[in-house]
Amino acid sequence: MTSLATVESERVIAAGISSLLATSALSFEHRRGVADACDEIRRVIVIGGSAGALAPLRTLVARLPTNLPATVLVAIHIPAGFPSILPELLGSVGPLPAAHPRDQEQLRPGRILVAPPDYHLLVERGVARLTHGPRENRHRPAIDTLFRSAAHAYGAHVIGVILSGELDDGSAGLTAIKMRGGIAIAQDPEEAASPEMPSRAIQSADIDHILPAKEIGGLLGRLP
Repeated sequence: MTSLATVESERVIAAGISSLLATSALSFEHRRGVADACDEIRRVIVIGGSAGALAPLRTLVARLPTNLPATVLVAIHIPAGFPSILPELLGSVGPLPAAHPRDQEQLRPGRILVAPPDYHLLVERGVARLTHGPRENRHRPAIDTLFRSAAHAYGAHVIGVILSGELDDGSAGLTAIKMRGGIAIAQDPEEAASPEMPSRAIQSADIDHILPAKEIGGLLGRLP
């Protein structure tokens, strides 16, 4: 005769097995979703800038095609504690939706992900990551952090773009992109409000294209 304790024990075991199976299924679905996202993305485009970068960034975004087969990730120096409306400013001028990502959000083509204030934005295979790690080049988010992570995750499938800004954040990241076979683009310093950042990048990295902002968006849409 089966005791009540035995029946209850069997119920607990069955519930545990069901929970484990459900967790495994969710984990599998997450991995499959990340794999699908990796398959869909042909390119990862990373863009960085600082002082004077908003206007050229909006000009660039306005010229991106609706069928862009890449995820665009943006790191602009924004002080901690300041609310960021950058996604709204970008989404209102171009055809692609823009947002601050969640940590481990899947990368999808035709989307713009913007680093939120006081967080580094990084790229892992198939997902965007947010971290509160140490400042780099005195900034968080830092451009080099984003560029290096993208180069590590996607190698030759990365396009890096550096816009107006001061000092040299982004130069080392563009070098990392080039070392792994990616493409490096700099805004023409002659038109940049703060030319130091693109000028430093041109001096230190093997830049493929030096263009005014109005031509960068079209080029990104044409690159295979």
